[in-house]
Amino acid sequence: MAFKITEECLNCGVCLDDCPSGAIVEGDDRYTINCDECTECGACAETCPAEAIIED
Repeated sequence: MAFKITEECLNCGVCLDDCPSGAIVEGDDRYTINCDECTECGACAETCPAEAIIED
């Protein structure tokens, strides 16, 4: 199950550096996760200070 970034995203970029597959990209108002590239490791969810990354 892939992860997604919710509206609670602070747009801080912490998750971007922690994603080993490069599945996270910067959007207009928050970061997004490309589900085709997500390896479901959960590294992004573990480091998100806003707890804005959840399993989809």
